[in-house]
Amino acid sequence: MEKYQPSPQWINLFVFVKDPENKNLLARQYGPRGSFTFTSQSPGEHEVCLHLKSIRFALFYDGKLAIHLDMQLGEHTNDHMELAANDKLTLLHLRIQQLVEQVEKIQKEQEYQRRREEHFRQTSESTNQRVLWWSILQTLILVATGIWQMQHLKSFFKAKKLV
Repeated sequence: MEKYQPSPQWINLFVFVKDPENKNLLARQYGPRGSFTFTSQSPGEHEVCLHLKSIRFALFYDGKLAIHLDMQLGEHTNDHMELAANDKLTLLHLRIQQLVEQVEKIQKEQEYQRRREEHFRQTSESTNQRVLWWSILQTLILVATGIWQMQHLKSFFKAKKLV
């Protein structure tokens, strides 16, 4: 079992968070300890980058560093009782705050579904257009093949003197 020592004071941790549109949500520097939270308005894959940087020459430092990363995702990440205790909110204020958060989450989900529906509609229209052009191409090929066959048979019958 490996033992980890507390982080030295001369280590800084840089945290960068980007959303799916590559916009910076968080870019912050921390000392040897810290915590961060962020809320994203867009669904999708987010990029979290942790970068350690020393503020002094650490060539001979042979210690190992451990980073504890606890991520809470989804709609139930806020501890409302802790928020109420910190902000000294009444039960009514707390319930109103919870309802407002639920309404915001519903709005975000509706916007996400609208985007998915729009993307699906564009894909369907594109597929329908391609099917239409493929049908027209097949019809033209069949008509051209039929005309060629009729010309070929006509010349065959003329050569055999049947017509």
